[in-house]
Amino acid sequence: MPSPPNLRSPTSISRSELAAIRTQFPSEKPRCSATPTVIHWEEANAMLEADGVVEPPGFEDLSTAQAELEQSAARASQSRRVEELPLTSSRPTALAQERRLGQLVAEQCGVDFFFLDRFPSAARPFYTMPAADDERYSNSYDVFLRGEEICSGAQRIHDAAMLEKAIMGKGVAIGPALETYIESMRYGMPPHGGAGIGLERLVFLYLNLDNVRKASMFPRDPNRCSP
Repeated sequence: MPSPPNLRSPTSISRSELAAIRTQFPSEKPRCSATPTVIHWEEANAMLEADGVVEPPGFEDLSTAQAELEQSAARASQSRRVEELPLTSSRPTALAQERRLGQLVAEQCGVDFFFLDRFPSAARPFYTMPAADDERYSNSYDVFLRGEEICSGAQRIHDAAMLEKAIMGKGVAIGPALETYIESMRYGMPPHGGAGIGLERLVFLYLNLDNVRKASMFPRDPNRCSP
């Protein structure tokens, strides 16, 4: 009977691969706490207010590094094509609110990985469940790594009447598609939620790379669709 193959454990594989990657792209392992580090929206505003480097968002959404990058790319595209931009140009020079918050959490809590919850209802889609204690906030959150979002999630409204009120509050017209969505709630919908994670962003930020395209097998942008 042939002897079994010499299989390596997933842990040893990941360690060797990470070591190989960090030889070319040096980085430190992100700092994580033993229990989840959760920052409430009110606390985040207070931290940014006390810091004074960037304006706190109040009841608006956080300004993001991605938004700054898009603005920088738009300005650059006026003088040259997107594919001519260097591969190391994805880090914006201006300081986004989310990145400054990440720096403050790292300094004050000693972690690079944290949750930010209770986003303002005004900054979330109509189907996001408002907070029970204050409807200006919502039962929603983002997960941050090294000062940038890698995951966004929330509890969704499961009550038809509450959903209709939320839609009208956003000034959205209730057309056939939304009528069907609301009707499904009338048949009995349990409390539920969900989240979406960006795996390429996770790899990009975990390894502290300078461009998300380095974490993608086949990166895409408006002028590169093949291969």
